[in-house]
Amino acid sequence: MTADIGELAARLATAAEHRTAIPPLTGDEPGLDTETGYTIQRLARDTAGPLAGWKLGLTSRAGQAQAGIGEPVHGFLASANALDLGQPLASHELIQPRAEPQIVFLIGRDLSGPAVTAADVLAATASVAPGLEILDSRFLDYRFTAPDLVADNASAGRYLVGAPVPLDGIDLRLAGVVFEHDGEVVGTAAGAAALGHPAAAVAWLVRSLAAAGDEGLRAGQVVLSGGLTAAVPLRPGDVVVVGIDRLGSVELAVA
Repeated sequence: MTADIGELAARLATAAEHRTAIPPLTGDEPGLDTETGYTIQRLARDTAGPLAGWKLGLTSRAGQAQAGIGEPVHGFLASANALDLGQPLASHELIQPRAEPQIVFLIGRDLSGPAVTAADVLAATASVAPGLEILDSRFLDYRFTAPDLVADNASAGRYLVGAPVPLDGIDLRLAGVVFEHDGEVVGTAAGAAALGHPAAAVAWLVRSLAAAGDEGLRAGQVVLSGGLTAAVPLRPGDVVVVGIDRLGSVELAVA
């Protein structure tokens, strides 16, 4: 690599600030690897304000096929990017927003370590909820490599968490998901689309954080366990709804 890590992070920050997509970092820096991408992401995290939790990306085959990348990634959730129930998405604040349905974990106790399992995640979970993630890649036409995607905080934009429900008796692996865009069903899935089980996806996240020397999950944080269908582009006037068996539904209007 020839570019400074801080300069690459500044490119992404400027793209977000001016709402202008840029070419992938790897176009100029073909030696950029995923580990360095996470270093760039960490610089953004350090300046993003309070941390609300974490997000997983590319945990489903649909998402991997859409992005052309065959491995999951993770990013952070800034508290400032949370949407409230009933609050419309201000699409003018983003570059190229897309929505995808999520099963959201609300963490009840700290969880960390290199050997965390799905069972450990379920034991540490206070409740779960339906959710929507609004992706917003800073790269032109969502074209990127895995290192680019990681550096760009896994295309994090905004996120919406529905009303939480107790996990008792819910098999998240079998939970049916229906995703609607302007009244039309555009995707269906089950919770198993996220690495075989949404809790397994969260366990992968915890192990990945441990490998990178991060502290892991903290009580009170939220985790988006990964998009369960392909993401859909959003325009002003659109409405997206996700319904998940026994978890309920959440709706978002686009302004």
